[in-house]
Amino acid sequence: MDDLLNIFRALGDPSRLRILLLVRGMELAVGEIALILQQSQPRVSRHLRILAEARLTDRVREGAWVFVRLGPAAISAPVLALIDTLAVADDLGASDRVRLVAVRADRAASVDAWFAAHAGEWEQERSLHIHEAGVEQAILAALDGPLGDLVDIGTGTGRMIELLGPRASTALGLDRSPEMLRLARNRLDAAGQASVRMQEGDMYDLPLAAAACDTVMLHQVLHFADDPAAVIAEAARVLRPGGRLAVIDLMPHGREDLRVERRHLRLGFGNDNVLGWMADAGLHGEVAAQLHPQRSDELGVALWLGRKGSALQDQPPPPRDQLKVTSWP
Repeated sequence: MDDLLNIFRALGDPSRLRILLLVRGMELAVGEIALILQQSQPRVSRHLRILAEARLTDRVREGAWVFVRLGPAAISAPVLALIDTLAVADDLGASDRVRLVAVRADRAASVDAWFAAHAGEWEQERSLHIHEAGVEQAILAALDGPLGDLVDIGTGTGRMIELLGPRASTALGLDRSPEMLRLARNRLDAAGQASVRMQEGDMYDLPLAAAACDTVMLHQVLHFADDPAAVIAEAARVLRPGGRLAVIDLMPHGREDLRVERRHLRLGFGNDNVLGWMADAGLHGEVAAQLHPQRSDELGVALWLGRKGSALQDQPPPPRDQLKVTSWP
């Protein structure tokens, strides 16, 4: 009874209802919520505390930022379904969604401007973490066997296709930055892979049909995403049954300077987050490798592998709260 009363008390304020509807679509920083609601951060923080106590939302700290997301699906999903049922004639949160679009546009513009100005320095991004040779060895070990039709999302300078292309039937590199694609084409031409396709593409809206490829790569891309769950879901959409998604990204860290200097939107990822997003997208996820830093100035890297099941294979992925992490060096 107390839990139920806490939920209804939490929803008894219009601002808290607005917050719940906002984070239904994507994780947002507390400052972004304050901007959309046009309220002070202390006031928004008080609302968030009440929502968190009712387990309608969760708060996750990343460095100096705090991100807000929906709470456990067992609680938040029925509440949202009830809201949808009762508000069938109303467009709740329409004005907030307009401001949310502006917030997302500002995020994307900031990242795009950085890439346009620093495309030629992209290889320096790899120097942030442990030695790249070890990362690439882990990728090759995790993605054993033929790769079929390969798609590299956010291909950058094309290194993943240079590494994996010889084992693929076809290879496609996608990136939003024309300058990055130009660098990638030059690199792959020099490597004798001139037949590889390069194309502009948005990681949230891939220019591919459903079930179009066998292997999808997200190599050091996800920390630039304002909605990592949506990126993984879109990657899962284009996978064929039995296909694999490889996510290679930074482990959680505290380098707050990277938000400004390199436009990182997220300071690394924990296993529970990535495996949970994979499960939500219908993938069976596992931790294929964790490469811990050897020096204080290095960042650790993890490789998560998700496989899309088929009717003849496994049962559907377990719910988030039943996920088990399996990792090996």
